[in-house]
Amino acid sequence: MKKFALIGAAGFVAPRHMRAIKDTNNSLVAALDRSDSVGIIDSFFPEANFFTEFERFDRHIDKLRRQGEGIDYVAICSPNYLHDSHMRFALRAGADAICEKPLVLNPWNIDGLKEIEEDTGRRINSILQLRLHPAIVALRERMSAAPTDRKVEVDLTYITSRGNWYLRSWKGEDDKSGGIATNIGVHFYDMLHFVYGKLQQNVVHLRTPTRAAGYLEYERARVRWFLSVDFSDVPEAERAKGKRTFRAITADGADIEFSEGFTDLHTRSYEEILAGRGFGLEENRVAIETVAHIRSAPLVNDSDMHPFARRVS
Repeated sequence: MKKFALIGAAGFVAPRHMRAIKDTNNSLVAALDRSDSVGIIDSFFPEANFFTEFERFDRHIDKLRRQGEGIDYVAICSPNYLHDSHMRFALRAGADAICEKPLVLNPWNIDGLKEIEEDTGRRINSILQLRLHPAIVALRERMSAAPTDRKVEVDLTYITSRGNWYLRSWKGEDDKSGGIATNIGVHFYDMLHFVYGKLQQNVVHLRTPTRAAGYLEYERARVRWFLSVDFSDVPEAERAKGKRTFRAITADGADIEFSEGFTDLHTRSYEEILAGRGFGLEENRVAIETVAHIRSAPLVNDSDMHPFARRVS
């Protein structure tokens, strides 16, 4: 049984990590969050020690280490801009890290983390669960077997409505979340790279606090993409059904369907990590380079713009 600590216990994604720790027959011994709305812990590890101050959490983890009862893994579900610091803490505490996406906000942070891996002999693992989704794995295999004389035409549309709270939270601050493309889209960019190969071109058409759009060209695909947290972008037919989200990915006009099969992907990720097959720092580099460029690139208006972006620009 491995011993885990968890940073960011009150966050949206934290329960998936708690369940993954439990499902893999391991133990959560300490958790940290500045918010104390963490009653969910009782559903998984009611005996876990809980802290609202990092300094006390740090002292507890160090005490366990000095007693020969050190933590094996630190799971990190904190706000995006803190991931880098919390991964460094984990490695220096003698543990491996398991970090939610985005791993970091900028590609140069990856280089610094590699040095700390070398210094400590510990490893950073990332949650890239779409790479484990059966439908995405099957799509990648089909692409590997397909002729290479043409590129697939892909449209990616992802609208996930958020209320007024979103822009008032850290997620609405670019220097903390990385902006909508980083916070909402980074796992899609990783998936596109995973399936369609090396990124060759990255053009940005739209970038606001609530929307982003652009064009990505990979070795095997040309991709128009649109992301939004604005409810008004949900197609009227979907709104009439009471829906607040809309997701559509098409390849040469055919739907890529992977709505099902998400429920256990964190557990699958943990199984792979515990078996020594986790996704490390370098697997994240292309997606992090992609979002860092989207954050600062000049806006372009050209024929490759996604139809949803043209409608609101």
